[in-house]
Amino acid sequence: MRTERNLTRLDRVFARLDREPERPAHIDVPKMSRHRVVLFGATLAFYVAIVWAVAITSWLVRFDWQVMFFRPYQQWPEIHAFLDYYVVLGQRGPTAVMVAAWLGWRSWRQHTLRPLLTLGASLLLLNITVGAAKLGMGRLGPHYAITIGSNEMGLGGDIFPSGHTANAVVTWGILAYLASTPRARRWLSALSAVTSLGVGLTTVYLGTHWLSDVLLGWAAGLLILLALPWVEPLIARAEAEIFSLRDSWRARRGRGAPSPTLEPAHAGGPPSAASPVGAPVMVPHSTVADGEVPARETVGAARVPRAPVYLAPGPHTARSERTPVTPVGSRRPPHPDRAARGTTTASARPLTGG
Repeated sequence: MRTERNLTRLDRVFARLDREPERPAHIDVPKMSRHRVVLFGATLAFYVAIVWAVAITSWLVRFDWQVMFFRPYQQWPEIHAFLDYYVVLGQRGPTAVMVAAWLGWRSWRQHTLRPLLTLGASLLLLNITVGAAKLGMGRLGPHYAITIGSNEMGLGGDIFPSGHTANAVVTWGILAYLASTPRARRWLSALSAVTSLGVGLTTVYLGTHWLSDVLLGWAAGLLILLALPWVEPLIARAEAEIFSLRDSWRARRGRGAPSPTLEPAHAGGPPSAASPVGAPVMVPHSTVADGEVPARETVGAARVPRAPVYLAPGPHTARSERTPVTPVGSRRPPHPDRAARGTTTASARPLTGG
């Protein structure tokens, strides 16, 4: 009795990947819809509100100090070792390598550079916007705070907004942005939101960021993801330029080393010795000048053909008189009445019958 193995969830995932078309006819590119514009505006307002609340030293700054004095890493030391590794999910280098490996596989399979170019564009926007905000506001972290109750802004720091949180939002959120189905996009959006918020709270636990840093970093990363549809035309143009350069390079490389082909020779060219009478002589294609029509030259019938090169000159004996020769000598036993080759005697057998 034949039984079939039950497919696991991992088997179904790989089966789905195998059914994915290598050249999709239509790639779903998110548009800047009205819903997305409303989300972008609300997130931008939240971003400005957080900056304003910290700048005027409001209740949010006092709450930051309360959390810092609570010292979560001392309250729950048993999870400290785990969170030291979990916070790596927000570091730019390791996360970019992991996500780029997956998107590179998708780019190779679908024959498109859009996944990798989208990741590069989002990381570039992240470095510009978040880096400029960090340097512009110059807020010190909890471990370097000077005045209790102060917002610690303009003192040369670089922790506002949280780079770990913003990087986690963008790096893991790009997977949801590039998802091929709405269901996958919803699940990946929720997963990236939980992961990025967890990374931000981990930095608060470790004492490297204020809580307001995490909120602003989460908003900064979300703004980049929501603004990506505006960058899609530039991504498409860059992809077209890269493919155009690749095609032109392949064309130049193909013209640089042409394969030799045989073409009929020009009139007046020397015919080959082995060419039969009345047959056209073939020469390499590289000898035919551009723009000229190759002409076929017919060897004149009055020309006497040369002797074939495989016939040796001199007298020839019949096959019956030829002695088979092997590397160790003749296999025919010697006869005293046998004449040597090339001599004629009366007792010698004639070369031909009759």
